[in-house]
Amino acid sequence: MNVRTEFAGPVATATIDRPEARNAMTMAMYDALADFCAAVDGDPEVRVAVVRGAGGKAFVSGTDISHFRDFTSDDGVEYERHIESVLARLEQVAVPTIAVVDGYATGGGLSIAAACDLRICTPNARFGLPIARTLGNCVSMPTYARLTRLIGPARTLHLIYTAGFVDGAEAVRIGLASELTDDPDARLAELCAQLASHAPLTMQASKIALRRLANHDLPHDEDLIRRCYGSVDFHEGVSAFLEKRPPRWQGR
Repeated sequence: MNVRTEFAGPVATATIDRPEARNAMTMAMYDALADFCAAVDGDPEVRVAVVRGAGGKAFVSGTDISHFRDFTSDDGVEYERHIESVLARLEQVAVPTIAVVDGYATGGGLSIAAACDLRICTPNARFGLPIARTLGNCVSMPTYARLTRLIGPARTLHLIYTAGFVDGAEAVRIGLASELTDDPDARLAELCAQLASHAPLTMQASKIALRRLANHDLPHDEDLIRRCYGSVDFHEGVSAFLEKRPPRWQGR
């Protein structure tokens, strides 16, 4: 199973375990993550939920690119809606959620981390959304909103336009990560114990209040998704990625 789950007293952990592909997500893995969220909310003993990656090289490197073969604009809309349903489910988990980022959190991995309440990372962490360099697609409006809430519109655009990466120290400096640690296992254990000892209703009320403040009506995004996923450039980006060559962008 590529998403391993463990329920140990007050702490539930989902480990994305596909290190041979830098923990790239399949649709089944996204669904397993949503199932984990439901299981967390169904277990009254759980006080903290953790999402982390196996192997030490990546948290999650995004969606498996082979999924995008022969995509149409309709497929793009359906895909983004499905991914957003998983991210929203993660965001709505009743207990505090922690993403442990060691290595790459890119594309869908960045989106998963952004949907968690806290993000602890190592100096080896690399946060990025390099789609302008790789596939030529876009993300959903809620994902843009999550990123701008964390780091603001200027830094969000800089991250996307440059298709670069932010390391752990810089992520903490700009607010993309909560804290930096050289020993994520020890710090995670300490943080989980701390949160598990605190008043659950206080944390839950605060989480819901902040989500209500953020979740005002967002502009529609289907036209943008259709334009990107149905484009010649997106199909070229997918082919180039899978063929390990630079893409030849045409702007159409």
